[in-house]
Amino acid sequence: MEEKDMLNYKKYKRVPVVDYPEREWPNKEIEKAPIWCSVDLRDGNQALVEPMVVEEKIEMFNLLVKLGFKEIEIGFPAASQIEYDFLRQLVERKLIPDDVVVQVLTQCREHLIKRTFDAIQGIPKAIVHIYNSTSTLQREVVFHADREEVKQIAIDGTRMVKKYMKDYDGKVILEYSPESFTGTELDFALDICTAVQEEWGATPDNKIIINLPATVEMTTPNVYADQIEWMNKHFKNRDSIILSIHPHNDRGTGIAATELALLAGADRVEGTLLGNGERTGNIDILNIAYNMFSQGINPELNLENVKEITEVCERCTKMAVDPRHPYAGKLVFTAFSGSHQDAISKGMQALQKRTDGIWEVPYLPIDPSDIGREYEPVVRINSQSGKGGVAFVMDSFYGFRLPKGMHKEFADIIQKIAEKQGEVAPEQIMDEFRANYLDRKEPMHFKKCQITDKEYEGGAFATVAILTFTDHDTERTVEGVGNGPIDAVQRAIEEALGIEIRVLDYNEHALRSGSGAQAASYIHLMDVKSGRATYGVGISSNIIDPRYLQCGKQIVLLRIKMNQFRVTACVRVDSRRFGRYAEMCAALFLPAHLLVS
Repeated sequence: MEEKDMLNYKKYKRVPVVDYPEREWPNKEIEKAPIWCSVDLRDGNQALVEPMVVEEKIEMFNLLVKLGFKEIEIGFPAASQIEYDFLRQLVERKLIPDDVVVQVLTQCREHLIKRTFDAIQGIPKAIVHIYNSTSTLQREVVFHADREEVKQIAIDGTRMVKKYMKDYDGKVILEYSPESFTGTELDFALDICTAVQEEWGATPDNKIIINLPATVEMTTPNVYADQIEWMNKHFKNRDSIILSIHPHNDRGTGIAATELALLAGADRVEGTLLGNGERTGNIDILNIAYNMFSQGINPELNLENVKEITEVCERCTKMAVDPRHPYAGKLVFTAFSGSHQDAISKGMQALQKRTDGIWEVPYLPIDPSDIGREYEPVVRINSQSGKGGVAFVMDSFYGFRLPKGMHKEFADIIQKIAEKQGEVAPEQIMDEFRANYLDRKEPMHFKKCQITDKEYEGGAFATVAILTFTDHDTERTVEGVGNGPIDAVQRAIEEALGIEIRVLDYNEHALRSGSGAQAASYIHLMDVKSGRATYGVGISSNIIDPRYLQCGKQIVLLRIKMNQFRVTACVRVDSRRFGRYAEMCAALFLPAHLLVS
């Protein structure tokens, strides 16, 4: 490829890293949630194609309160009338809870600060957030000012806040942001923040919030962490400072930058729900909080219903949540891959056997139900899916625990459908299961079976089966004798049809509990002559009335009512398994179809 056809990467220069070999953050772990501050109503709102109207902002504010945010940046009241009116609505309608502190943003200009204080009258406690741009680039091309001139803007802004506080009847917490911190020399960022800190007179009892934003994400997350730790270690009177961060996501690594900054000493995080914000957005507070949750850390937010959160956000912002959005996306707990589906299925089965209460399932870092999601979409079937996924759907949706050997046989049926139409819904999978197994009447259809036990001299037993079925629509009744119900029926069929059958496997289980319980039975049969094998499946409703029990002789006499047809049977069982007599009775009734011609 010729040079002219390549990306012109030489026009960009690399952002320098921080020379900070004494960094300590790589050896630390996140241990607790930070102070959360939502900026959905300010930073998030200003980035919308259609900014929220007052009632939409109130709905969003109420959601944030419900989620447990104690600090909420509600806007830039001096910027527009709608911002001002929204704040006054919160005050006049008494919508701000006593334990929630609202935050307002303003530039370091006197008329804007005055208007801001007019807007917050009547609020017992407010964070007044002032800022000015400090980066090398903006000093040169926007403000044409040197360091001292830019620092003086911040000092003057602090003095103006102190001036207008005198006529304010509430408490003010000052927050200062050196905007474009990531593009600011560290020594200058420290100098300007310290100047504001000293002008404000911050103390351990009257802390100042120093907010260090990645207004534009400029390099790898580790560099941001170095910047935060360097500032954290060099601040004067660190116990008088709440160290806050406000990362954006220009490089797509905002979440990582935030988590590393928490390791580096940040106390507070500003962000938005679902990451809405300028350009590629602010950091997504939900993402970080759910990440903490997945590590056994209390996020200290009420995030049990992500569906409600996304619905409110989509309605108020008029922006759709991407289906692959972490935690909130519709497809993030969905597996299409056959190997993934099989692993999830096995993981769920293993989980049911465990008693420690710890969630460990392959490909599912958290339990979807913990955040208001359902299991239905976890496994979806398409042409890329495998036998494990189909088996998982049959079990989790409909309660059929297919024998392992049956997985491939049924999955092959679904695979052919998926190759023609794409995704196959669970309802269609069940329809195919009924058509191919439960409701199949050709070539043979089971009608009824009478089972009796015959006792011989010496106490030996044999089982007699009188089986009625249709063979290509012709009804037949045959009799067989064997050492149990299945063996007796097998012999009856072999004699009637002149074939030799081998029972390879037999399973049964209850489908659901209660008085209307159903049992499912599965039988795996092979035609000995041809070697061809297939599965049959049957379901039955039964009411079982045990009339007497002789555990010492290991005999249970059962009175069974099955589809209005009464039979009496003696079944040899281990007395320790008597609690499963309902499942054992399912063995008296064979699947709806036995052989496929």
